Amino acid sequence: MFSLPKRLAAPLLAALALTFAAGPALAQTPPAIAPAESMPIPGVPPAPLPLQPGDAFGEEVMLPERTIIFLKGQGTWESAFATLVDAYKSLNQYLDKQGIKPNGLAMTIYTQTDDRGFTFEAALPVAAAPANPPTGDIAVGRAPTGRALKFVHRGSYDAMDSTYEAITNHLDEKQLDAKDMFIEEYVSDPATVNSDNMVVTVYVPVK
Repeated sequence: MFSLPKRLAAPLLAALALTFAAGPALAQTPPAIAPAESMPIPGVPPAPLPLQPGDAFGEEVMLPERTIIFLKGQGTWESAFATLVDAYKSLNQYLDKQGIKPNGLAMTIYTQTDDRGFTFEAALPVAAAPANPPTGDIAVGRAPTGRALKFVHRGSYDAMDSTYEAITNHLDEKQLDAKDMFIEEYVSDPATVNSDNMVVTVYVPVK
């Protein structure tokens, strides 16, 4: 069964109690993920903020066809956010220099992960491939398409540990077989947003 890797070396918070409302198997009521009310515990990541009405948690969607300009990279979970920020700064600088405007939200496509780190493509959708394709670490390609499950995370980037634990529990409970990748899509530009106040949509492609 599919299991997402731990994003940080620190232990997770206490196991989340997941309660799903009756309804279609792939369109569930979001679990109640409450923020931590006590002082932060050293070595333990913070809890996500509560999901809001309308936030997806396990909703089945179809990922559309999209052209992307992306930067390949790799990093460790301990410095994941800083690694992504640097990648998107470089990507934004390239697009600005070429006079290209993004045609959608920034997304990170995780192509390989383990408990130590990850390889990724930091991507920005564009209306069409540029006439002069980029070279080096930046390239033009297509975003993943097809059937996926959609989940929303609110709160700090470090708190995504708990969100991914909840996602893994959901996939296990529904006995869903996921593909070997997942995607984070950011409502706010990760190069400028405060990492403690993020809204991230996680897409898990399923077979």
